[in-house]
Amino acid sequence: MEYEIVTLEEKTVVGLTARTNNTSPDMGAVIGGLWQKFYGDKVYDSICNKRDGKALGIYTDYAGDEKDDYTIMTGCEVSKAEEIPPEAAVKHIPAGKYARFVVKGELHKSVGAFWQKLWQMELDRAFTADFEEYQNSDPEHTEIHIYISLKAEE
Repeated sequence: MEYEIVTLEEKTVVGLTARTNNTSPDMGAVIGGLWQKFYGDKVYDSICNKRDGKALGIYTDYAGDEKDDYTIMTGCEVSKAEEIPPEAAVKHIPAGKYARFVVKGELHKSVGAFWQKLWQMELDRAFTADFEEYQNSDPEHTEIHIYISLKAEE
């Protein structure tokens, strides 16, 4: 899989969170349910100060690596976190070096296939915060930029 190395500034994100792991039998239901609530309960609409309106799927607070528990967040980058919806939380994507992948195709198939391939790759992952940035809202022809946090060079 092709990717480019990019350096990002810290991002502040407001959204909904849940805890899961990739081997949990209900992982898909947890993540899917979070997205459903995010849009269905109009949490997306109620987030103030959206930087660009793009939805983000964030994986953070890793207990270890991709085999351990992590926090999933569905949210939006904001210029400042104020007037937070009651059920929402604030998370920060740390500044640093990321591998940026571009994924295109049918939403669920493309994202699932990406993560399966990523777990087989030899990347020097930091496991601080990885995230999906949805470029459009067409589930049949989606474009997603996926950022994987990398360890800082010593």
